[in-house]
Amino acid sequence: MIICNKEDVIKAIETHNVKFIRLQFTDIQGVVKDVEIPVTQIEKALSSGIYFDGSSIEGFVRIDESDMTLKPDVRTFAILPWSKDKGGVARIICDIEMPDGRHFEADPRYVLKKVMKEAEDMGFSLNVGPELEFFLFEKVDGKATTTPHDYGRYFEFAPTDLAEDIRRDIVLTLTDLNFDIEASHHEVAFGQHEIDFKYGDALTTADNVMTFKYVTRTIAKLYGLHATFMPKPIAVENGSGMHVNLSLSKGDENAFYDPNAEMAISETTRQFIAGVLKHIKAISCISNPLVNSYKRLIPGYEAPVYITWSGANRSSLIRIPTARGKSTRVELRNPDPSCNPYLTFAAILAAGLDGIKNKMDPGKIMDYNVFELTKEERVERGIDTLPSTISESADYLEKDELLKNTLGVHVHDNILRLARAEWDAYRTQVHDWEIQRYLNTI
Repeated sequence: MIICNKEDVIKAIETHNVKFIRLQFTDIQGVVKDVEIPVTQIEKALSSGIYFDGSSIEGFVRIDESDMTLKPDVRTFAILPWSKDKGGVARIICDIEMPDGRHFEADPRYVLKKVMKEAEDMGFSLNVGPELEFFLFEKVDGKATTTPHDYGRYFEFAPTDLAEDIRRDIVLTLTDLNFDIEASHHEVAFGQHEIDFKYGDALTTADNVMTFKYVTRTIAKLYGLHATFMPKPIAVENGSGMHVNLSLSKGDENAFYDPNAEMAISETTRQFIAGVLKHIKAISCISNPLVNSYKRLIPGYEAPVYITWSGANRSSLIRIPTARGKSTRVELRNPDPSCNPYLTFAAILAAGLDGIKNKMDPGKIMDYNVFELTKEERVERGIDTLPSTISESADYLEKDELLKNTLGVHVHDNILRLARAEWDAYRTQVHDWEIQRYLNTI
């Protein structure tokens, strides 16, 4: 059932005997929050919203301006499939407003909507197709471990791949929530998996990323396992990325496709890539927001390190998959699934539009394996690297005026505060590795 308005929501509630509604939103860090209301309160929620204390949400507002309102986006209404035997629970994703009806400037959905409007004013709409990887780990006494659920490798199948049924249940649940699933498979690392769903507009896709993570964790829990989107949970294995496939539409046409141009990509594509490359070090603070994110971005584990672009070459930060026509797209490979997708897509889109507005040039294409170059060869070719720590990426974000304006001062400053607090908490700890390495030898 397609939900378009308040009346559709009421009808769906009655048809499916829904008893409770979970009003969901996302904080600046990309953590899903919610408040559950009985269906008796749905008229009020849909008409005037539900008040909550914004000062208790990380990075939102101070205690003297704490009253905020959750305004449901009726198009996101969905019944949670695993709740059907318990009286029926549905969810609606909400926008956040101030008591006087103004949009809350630091609502991640609003930040993305603003950049999407800028693209619309230029005649473009952004389509996004993310590829989320995750690990399934065993639990002991109800607590997560880092013991993989299986020891399969890339595209492995049963009996080595023990998660076939789990992935199928995740896929079926997502399908019930109106996802269009394209594929699911075992990934390279032990216990690592990937499920791909069809691209959509940036806002819908960001909503879907949050739903995907929520569903995956829930289904894993029902199997007695722990699903994690931590970027690098095992030091000697590949980490989990969230490669982002991007294309701009102009009306019904793919603005990235030009059959008469070199590589059959348009000048708009090159300019978009150039803008993303220009701002990528600052974007990394948003798309790779954890100390752990940078443990993934190292050579040797199929993760991007060098700021280059190419055709199908997977050693580049940005590559252009071989499909053309309406499927022409660019793939940005550094984001990971711990990020806030609303803010990540907003930052990427703003950077790409900056490249288009200023007719930027992405430079030479790298059609060889960048990983195999020596340091001297990379310097000779002018190949730069991504930041190596969250602290370094925060320094770049602090200086990036475009992203500061895109995010708004409130979000920008809070991302920097959280990143630096994360780094300080990490660097001031004495870790097990240090004890094992030094205690008995120094």
